[in-house]
Amino acid sequence: MKYSIKVCGNQATVYLREKIFVQDTVSLRADLIKKIDRGITDIRINLSELTYIDGSGLGVLVTINNRTKENNGKLILTNAQGLPLELIMRTRLDKAFIIEN
Repeated sequence: MKYSIKVCGNQATVYLREKIFVQDTVSLRADLIKKIDRGITDIRINLSELTYIDGSGLGVLVTINNRTKENNGKLILTNAQGLPLELIMRTRLDKAFIIEN
């Protein structure tokens, strides 16, 4: 998995690419929690180039969603498609996340 994070003020945009497996989630979770702890309240995660996400990757999204809410912020998933979107829908996480296309 490849990812990049762009920060502007109290907002961050995360670009996820390729596939997310359990071994990828540790660094992603740590990087995002650091950003939140440093004052980032709103996070947008662009999923347009993500082709696969496993349960641990979904767990990171849930963790970050909860952390942003605790800090009066929000997590927005954008451009979800294909298998990642299907997994989000199957697990009913579409009820917990803000999803924009």
